Amino acid sequence: MKKQLAIFALVGVLFSSTISFAQETPASTDSAATEAVEATPEVAATEDTTVDEESFHEVLKDQFIAGGTTYMWPILICLILGLAISIERIITLNLATTNTKKLLESIEAALSKGGVDEALKVTKSTRGPVASIFTQGLMRYHEGVDMVEKSIVSYGGVEMGRLERGLIWISLFIALGPMLGFFGTVVGMVQAFADIEAAGDISPQIVANGMKTALITTVGGLVVGMILQVLYNYLVSKIDSLTNNMEDASISMVDILVKHKLLSK
Repeated sequence: MKKQLAIFALVGVLFSSTISFAQETPASTDSAATEAVEATPEVAATEDTTVDEESFHEVLKDQFIAGGTTYMWPILICLILGLAISIERIITLNLATTNTKKLLESIEAALSKGGVDEALKVTKSTRGPVASIFTQGLMRYHEGVDMVEKSIVSYGGVEMGRLERGLIWISLFIALGPMLGFFGTVVGMVQAFADIEAAGDISPQIVANGMKTALITTVGGLVVGMILQVLYNYLVSKIDSLTNNMEDASISMVDILVKHKLLSK
């Protein structure tokens, strides 16, 4: 529940900041342009650095409005939600990373010192999926090593499902962002041809303005898809790494339990 609340809080912050950014009135831009025209060359020269710093944000806002807020807002929402889920997954997976070698050494030392109960204290106090599957295995120790191995394998599948949670939504936004962009482009091109038909003349200016506005949504959708695709591939590689560590550590864990059982006889 805490993770979901964190996601919604992050989405709210990003969404509110984006709304305030996109809803800035053009009047402020017009007044700034008027002041720049009336300013002396000396003042304009001293403010070149400030203009350069603000130009990117101004261009970004203008392109967002030029693309049509009706089609750009859904694309932006896909980016915000995709980033929120990706950030939550990155934090969760990094926290789930465990030093398996150190954990196995601690478990082996605990088994030699205080038996299974002492080893359970070590696994329960350690965070991560590897420690969780070890806990399930140790709880079945008295039923035999075979049951321990089956328990580790079964619970490993449960932990795999938890690690992959949320990836389906990221993949959805990766596909949905460009699709929304193409949809906006098609609608914009239809509108451009309607304007040409209404004007009764194929004016280069009408065609250029219509096509430019239509293609901006495609650019926005592709940017969303590229950003989220990079994060998705990172998450997949991180999950693969954790899965390999879980499998290797599980084999080592069973070997340690077999060795401990033989020594305790």
